[in-house]
Amino acid sequence: MTGRGGNASAAALLPSDTAPAGVIVAGPAGAPAIVFVHGTRLTGTMWAAQQAALSGEFLTIAIDLPAHGARADEPFTLEGAADVVAVAIREHATSGRAVVVGLSLGGYVAMVLAARDPGPVRGMVLSGATAEPVGPRSLLYLALAGVMDNIEDQRLDRINAWFFRSRYPPEIAEPIIAGGFWSKGGARALHALVGERFIPRLAAYPGPTLILNGELDVIFRLTAPAFAAAAVDARRVRLAGATHLASLDRPLAFSEAVRRFARSLPAD
Repeated sequence: MTGRGGNASAAALLPSDTAPAGVIVAGPAGAPAIVFVHGTRLTGTMWAAQQAALSGEFLTIAIDLPAHGARADEPFTLEGAADVVAVAIREHATSGRAVVVGLSLGGYVAMVLAARDPGPVRGMVLSGATAEPVGPRSLLYLALAGVMDNIEDQRLDRINAWFFRSRYPPEIAEPIIAGGFWSKGGARALHALVGERFIPRLAAYPGPTLILNGELDVIFRLTAPAFAAAAVDARRVRLAGATHLASLDRPLAFSEAVRRFARSLPAD
């Protein structure tokens, strides 16, 4: 089964010679920057299709969060994860500012950074991160963390590899599998989310936000209006046929939505 968006060319993207481990940089050095922040248990390699699609126009930067990938030995905290994004912007974006695109866990991390230090965040794209992990809903986060904590890593790795290879074409699946699956780190990240509220953080960010959810991502799509209402400058796009993994299900449509959003922002 292929991702519903056509076969975006996601040629192998490697860390640049000057990028530290856990950072994949592609695109013209002086171009407007976009930083991509991955979801739970994955790494920056999940953004291969977006980097391939956008790196002709933008400097694209995909990072590994703490407890994942090259940063697997670092403990996960929301503030520490936001620090990693901030450092990537500072070290790679010529203007010192970037559009920050986050899927799921990455979207929550983006909101933490944007609330505490909005200056480097030129704009924000949130996908699958428009639900508060509090109250009864937090049980979903804890249940997923329990699976990641209590099932042997090797078994989870096999399941994950099968899932991505069976659902997506090689140009999407293989970079993800090569980046590895970091289930124990993902569990720590989910625990860090539980009990936190993100609508106030989004409301504190004075810049533009694109809420980009999959049509079939019901848990996050149905609560998106509350996030949009809180944002200072919200735009919304819903991707038909896409699930929680909207950037993988509809890679071309997702990339084009990010492109249009980035182009709409005032120049630095």
